[in-house]
Amino acid sequence: MDAFFQALCDAVGTQHVLTAPTDMAPYLSDWRGRYQGKARAVVRPGSTQELAGVVRACAADGVPIVAQGGNTGLCGGATPAEDGRAIVLSLERMNRIRAVDGDNNTITVEAGCTLAALQQAALDAGRLFPLSLASEGSCRVGGNLSTNAGGVQVLRYGNMRELTLGLEVVLADGRIWDGLRGLRKDNTGYDLKQLFIGAEGTLGIITAAVLKLFPAIGQRATAWLAVPDPAAAIRLLGLMRSLCGERITAFEIIGRSALDLVLRHIPGARAPLVGGADWSVLIELSDSAGTADLAAELEAALTQAMAQDLVDDAVIARSLAQAQALWSLRENISEAQRIEGISIKHDIAVPVSRIPEFLERAQTMLLEAWPDVRIVAFGHIGDGNLHYNLSKPEKLENEDFIARTPELNRKVHDLVAALGGSISAEHGLGQLKRDELVRYKSDVEMEMMRAVKHALDPAGLMNPGKVLGAVACAPSGLFRAEK
Repeated sequence: MDAFFQALCDAVGTQHVLTAPTDMAPYLSDWRGRYQGKARAVVRPGSTQELAGVVRACAADGVPIVAQGGNTGLCGGATPAEDGRAIVLSLERMNRIRAVDGDNNTITVEAGCTLAALQQAALDAGRLFPLSLASEGSCRVGGNLSTNAGGVQVLRYGNMRELTLGLEVVLADGRIWDGLRGLRKDNTGYDLKQLFIGAEGTLGIITAAVLKLFPAIGQRATAWLAVPDPAAAIRLLGLMRSLCGERITAFEIIGRSALDLVLRHIPGARAPLVGGADWSVLIELSDSAGTADLAAELEAALTQAMAQDLVDDAVIARSLAQAQALWSLRENISEAQRIEGISIKHDIAVPVSRIPEFLERAQTMLLEAWPDVRIVAFGHIGDGNLHYNLSKPEKLENEDFIARTPELNRKVHDLVAALGGSISAEHGLGQLKRDELVRYKSDVEMEMMRAVKHALDPAGLMNPGKVLGAVACAPSGLFRAEK
């Protein structure tokens, strides 16, 4: 055993340094099966101190590090490169709930804790942690933080940036920054935690976080609606806000192609309404108090919406099982797409008011070039985030279509940029979109980001080839003093 592997074993124990191909295989490909990499080893630390020891060993030998949580990412951000130089640093053993402070409404958790376990710990304390994702049973807090995850309740609670008060981070040289402060007001200089949230492990490795808690939900009301078009959905959102206020927890739009895939591939899935609407909305109201009749309030609001021709048909869940069945249709869209085959994925954001314009212009543009393109559009219309995915129905035709991904990306992303949007709303950049970044960010923005990268990771060992690409390690000239 060479000195480097001995250092890894000394840090975490020999049993937690995986080198056998069969042991490493689950860590070397992404969830979609699009990216496949190689690694010198998979290392599984059990504490922040162990993880810091691994990072120090890598820094001493110049070995790149790819941090990985639940490996549920959608952009290849946690998959190592094919050159096999890196180690994969799995945080799955660092899964403890460190503290719950009910009076401060905070919870301190390690980065390897699954989102579902975090939600349950909050519930056990009579509180709510509101981040909600389809992958919550397997995704982990570190991954949620590194991609600034959003999910279906951003409309009310915000994404991970808004839900985070403090972080613990292992820096690229192995030092530990303890920023685990549960303060809602702390104006003592730069807010350093924001550098690491959304950075996809390229600046350091998040090991723990202090997160906000909210009052537990006492009552929910859920409905599936058929709407005339996306413009009506936006007007409906405005009406529901005026009638129901902050009780609107989620407002999701689902295109007909997305629902059809779920009905085709997910066992037990049933269409919620008779007839096939081109566009549906899944709405949920919630309240911490159990006194109001939210179902009656939702029904009254939808009656007004129908009178204004904003809703064509609706079904309101009358039980928890019915509500879960409606949410299952939404949450299984990604799984149904994975079963169907590879598609060209877009996770875009535009101002809420411009969602209908984006959908209309994008569809016109794509159908002119590819009349048989299948557009699977769905997502968080309440906060302007759409998942906009493209494929061909026939497998052989789809292979040729997927080969044109750069061309399709350029068309969609240019339109997004023209509408004042972003090419990545909540999935991150990873490998999938890193080369697109320079087209849509100004030279000044790129210089600033490269300067931050060089300051925190001068050797370029933290998740190389992700977000900024290989050139990210070059020193920035932006802040050099004039000679």
